[in-house]
Amino acid sequence: MGSEPIWRLLLCLAISGAAGTDPPTTAPTAERRWQPTDIVLDCFLVTENRHQGAFASSGDRERALLVLKQVPVQDDGSLEGITDFEGSTETKHDSPVIFEASVDLVQIPQAEALLHADCSGKAVTCEISQYFFKARQEATLEKAHWFISNMQVSRGGPGVSMVMKTLGDAETGAVWHPTLNLPLSPQGTVKTEVEFQVTSETQTLSHLLGSSVSLHCSFSMAPGLVLTAVEWRLQHKGSGQLIYSWKTGQGQAKRKGATLEPEQLLRAGNASLTLPNLALKDEGNYICQVSTPLYQAQQVMLLSILAPPKVQLNLENKDKLPSLICNIAGYYPLDVAVTWIREELGGIPAQVSGASFSNIRKSMTGTYSISSMVTAEPGPTGATYICQVTHVSLEEPLTVSMRVLPNTEQSGAFGVIFASIVFLSALLFLGLHRQQASSSRSIRTMRHSG
Repeated sequence: MGSEPIWRLLLCLAISGAAGTDPPTTAPTAERRWQPTDIVLDCFLVTENRHQGAFASSGDRERALLVLKQVPVQDDGSLEGITDFEGSTETKHDSPVIFEASVDLVQIPQAEALLHADCSGKAVTCEISQYFFKARQEATLEKAHWFISNMQVSRGGPGVSMVMKTLGDAETGAVWHPTLNLPLSPQGTVKTEVEFQVTSETQTLSHLLGSSVSLHCSFSMAPGLVLTAVEWRLQHKGSGQLIYSWKTGQGQAKRKGATLEPEQLLRAGNASLTLPNLALKDEGNYICQVSTPLYQAQQVMLLSILAPPKVQLNLENKDKLPSLICNIAGYYPLDVAVTWIREELGGIPAQVSGASFSNIRKSMTGTYSISSMVTAEPGPTGATYICQVTHVSLEEPLTVSMRVLPNTEQSGAFGVIFASIVFLSALLFLGLHRQQASSSRSIRTMRHSG
């Protein structure tokens, strides 16, 4: 136990050093070599909770270590000098239970993610509990005990559930674990062998409305075990439903378009489910449950549906000052942020306060819409208004802008009227002047004639 943190520190230092060298890290995957490596994980042992393939929500827990022995891992040069885990014969009151698990009978496809989790800033949640069979099996008559370990890597990492069977009879003079009532190896470990595992590549997925998704689920089992059933279920907001069922060679889709490839299922242990044309009702927790006559394990994946908003900016002139309306439509989920920005020519952009919002509208398909409005103040030279929308479906904020010019309609109309008045006055003045001149000539003519 005391050497375990040093073991991880050396591994992280080795990985960090390998990241600065070119040839090993840039070599193609096919050229990498496989190196058997011990993977050591901090776990909790659940002693009072009977569950399968999921994390316990209650029950007594005590510290434990899970040592996956000699797992084949692709070596990119970072594993140079890494030593195998060594147990300790010293047992203290607060010493963790150490489960030493052989993986010779199964494959662990997510071994690298488990190995490098700490060094990549992720955390591994690991629980071990006793495995209880749903029905009495012949195997329960053996002098063995079964445990199931559930591991999840944070930040969208993979999940692994493994059924482990204890190995060997008690040796003469062996030390027994005080709470598990199991014999310990000379290294102070509970020796087990992994006979069945179910893996998912990630526990969280986000896909766009109308797109297709492949929910990954794979499994590996010891020789002699036979696959009997695969079930995919959806749980959302307290209700559950069967999506796809495969039993003894027969597949049945309960959700339209759901497919699972039987050839891949039997040949490669691939129980992945494909869902086309995603709708909002497809959102929720998907449970992939794989069964053999003896074992059963599952993985849970959260599928979130995203619909990006469509944004349109309109200008209305109902009042003396123009109003700008930003329409945000067709988005999902509900939370959306709207920011208004005003920018004058050559000036510094400034956030606009006092925006008003309409009520949230929900469409028949379940998407949302909302409108935001501000009163525009173009100033003497005009201003550009920007409506910026932020939503979880967008990699970066979506913006639309409009240039608002000063309202010159009234001043223009006044100018036209004023010019018309001046023009008419000029015409009237000229007319009167001509009339007076004509009258003067007529008087002079009459006087001359007389």
